[in-house]
Amino acid sequence: MSNATDNPRRRFLTGAATVVGGVGAAFAIWPFASAWQPSERAKAIGAPVDVDIAKLEPGARITVQWRGKPVWIVRRTQETIDTLAALDGQMRDPDSIVPQQPDYARNRYRSIKPEILVLIGLCTHLGCAPSHVKQGEGALGADWKGGFFCPCHGSRFDYAGRVYQGVPAPTNLEVPPHRYIDDTRIVIGQGQETA
Repeated sequence: MSNATDNPRRRFLTGAATVVGGVGAAFAIWPFASAWQPSERAKAIGAPVDVDIAKLEPGARITVQWRGKPVWIVRRTQETIDTLAALDGQMRDPDSIVPQQPDYARNRYRSIKPEILVLIGLCTHLGCAPSHVKQGEGALGADWKGGFFCPCHGSRFDYAGRVYQGVPAPTNLEVPPHRYIDDTRIVIGQGQETA
């Protein structure tokens, strides 16, 4: 019997066993690693939402869901747009200093286009759903120019989603990231590119 070792054969067998063991370990780990990935349902909840606003009349609002939250799209009338500047003195954050909107919506209208407002429809106080109350509707007084009213605790917001002074809500309503595909379609969940 010979005590001589066959080194090339030993290296080959060691290498082959390592490769087979590595492949086996990868197959064994695959189910665990794939369980860490979000499900298709979870991906869909956070996915951008394409909204057609072609039939949205001036003064009207539509509601869509994005990430489990209601998103309001309001087509403001010219009269509504004109009243926003006059309300600045009554607003807690008239210039939108608190970052509740993307940079491209940090203006008096809090929107990309003055006539179209896009907001997350949840009160910034406790997350209640405010009502859309037009001027002359409800019992909000003769000074009410229209906007959003949270009946739970009395918070008021104008037609730019800016919060009035002296109400429980601490900040303006949130403006989600959004962009225009064309004149009649908006994508909620993707930001407008800025130059």
